[in-house]
Amino acid sequence: MSTILRLPGRPEQLTLPALLARNAAEYGDLPALSWRTGDTASPGWTTLGWAEVRRRVAVLAAGYASLGVERGEHVLIMMGNRPEHWLTDLALVHLGAVPVTVYGTSAPEQIAYTARHSRARLAVVGGAGELPRWEPLLADGTVPLERLVVADAGAAGAHRSYDAVYTAGTRLHTPDAFEKAWRELRPEDPLTVVYTSGTTGDPKGVRLTHRNILLQSVRLDRRVELPEHAEHICYLPFAHIAERILGIYLPLLRAAHVRLVADPAAVAAAVRELRPVQFFGVPRVWEKLAAGLRAVLAGLPREQREAIEEANGLARTVAGHLERGEPVPAGPEAAYVRAKEHVLDPLLRLAGLDRLLWTASATAPMPIDVVRFWAGWGITVMDAWGLTETSGVCTVNSRDAFRLGSVGRPIEGLELRIADDGEILARGETVFGGYLRPDGTLEGAHDAEGWFPTGDIGRIDQDGFLWLTDRKKELIITSTGKNVSPALVENTLKEHPLIGQALAHGDRRSYLVALLVLDAELAPAWAAARGIEAASLADLARHPQVRAEIAAAVETANARLNRTEQIKRYHLLTTEWGPETGELTPSLKLRRRVVRDKYADTIDSLYTDPPEPR
Repeated sequence: MSTILRLPGRPEQLTLPALLARNAAEYGDLPALSWRTGDTASPGWTTLGWAEVRRRVAVLAAGYASLGVERGEHVLIMMGNRPEHWLTDLALVHLGAVPVTVYGTSAPEQIAYTARHSRARLAVVGGAGELPRWEPLLADGTVPLERLVVADAGAAGAHRSYDAVYTAGTRLHTPDAFEKAWRELRPEDPLTVVYTSGTTGDPKGVRLTHRNILLQSVRLDRRVELPEHAEHICYLPFAHIAERILGIYLPLLRAAHVRLVADPAAVAAAVRELRPVQFFGVPRVWEKLAAGLRAVLAGLPREQREAIEEANGLARTVAGHLERGEPVPAGPEAAYVRAKEHVLDPLLRLAGLDRLLWTASATAPMPIDVVRFWAGWGITVMDAWGLTETSGVCTVNSRDAFRLGSVGRPIEGLELRIADDGEILARGETVFGGYLRPDGTLEGAHDAEGWFPTGDIGRIDQDGFLWLTDRKKELIITSTGKNVSPALVENTLKEHPLIGQALAHGDRRSYLVALLVLDAELAPAWAAARGIEAASLADLARHPQVRAEIAAAVETANARLNRTEQIKRYHLLTTEWGPETGELTPSLKLRRRVVRDKYADTIDSLYTDPPEPR
């Protein structure tokens, strides 16, 4: 486990600002926050130490106080992963205000809903790209929003700029007022409200307290093996509980170094440059990284591919022994060490993945073929599970106790129980107190014994590991009354490298059909290796050899599924689903209702039209 640094008190009695005060006093010169500066031709990094971070937070707190920000009120933030966001978040917390980050991909009506529901009077936004979605709310009588602060000074116009807020704070800041404000905070005070991105319906405001987050951070840190002050590459949205924990709260606990990556598409380049010791990715990120590596392998000479495949086998053998808690026999271990040094590490080094000590995934079950793929490279992706309502992680695999395909065991202080219908129930101090109502009160979400229904279906094995089946509301119930897990079917289909995304459908139908999306990275490489020329993915989707391969992939998947789960018909798409087009949430979960509505005619045709010749 990581060595937890000296805490200034018991975790359940602390507030977040106490950690920043400790870091500034004891680790003031250590790097705390870095971000890209310079032009694209010669980019560099600007870095602040912990003492300087706290100084800037204090100045910003005074600046926001001058705008009338009061203790307990919600302040909305819509910016990318940039220093103004990170520092503003902490400044508001030190005032006793409650930062609420809004996804940058949110539509105007979603922003209006959040502003109205949270009763926020102030929003801090990035720049010109955000203003058209926010400015109309200032004139909307149903929305309490009164003013905007704009991070990009050139785009501020009539609004207050971030620089102006900082300048005012420089003039008005007094150390005594700053210290008094944060020391009046209590562990049970709200630290943030996170609005769930929602695969269906309106988002819900999850209020999390300092105590929720401090206990979560300490207990998660105890399960993770990392060097002190390790770097974290921060690229997921701060509106997501995972990045709030990993990119703000845990770094404060660990006095760690946060590297902000403003563009999520640039994360692979950042990994190559920084060669991190830890990396977190939602399942779709790991799938994309695996697809990219598979595409590279497809272009290598046969002899090299065979050497890599042999090394992959050795790595999986070693992982299997560790998974079972067995000592690795000397022969396979020595062979693996040689293969890792001479075959695997040189390729991993090119991708910046050769120094990884801790790798993790959460938010949705990781497809087992992706888990096994990375295990073949000596990278054990520690799958975890949790929700916004549980302050993040409930269960996690660790290096000394893991089961590939499971989401691990509960963290300290968190109880789990499986209800009669298979739903996972959670109870503990890291579980939230309730959903925010528009009047500021909380709507309880627990039963009389304190159990929170998570909405996920799963089982706990005899060793205490949790295995997820599906979301309760997403189970397919066929016309014959059979329950089917769409995630199981979809992950089985996606085991073929040509299939990047999939949706299984069949609720109240007699059989299942599927929408399949060609993998935009791997499909061209697969085709090129077979001498197939195509100008686009659409051309590839029409190519007889590709269509035959997809048909064979569906047949292979069906052979591993029971009769009710099998796909009878499917349609091949070439446009990848994403948050921008609405099919995925900002945390890259599949919005099934959106996909079903968007392709309703196509899905209906799979039940009515005669099958196409293959």
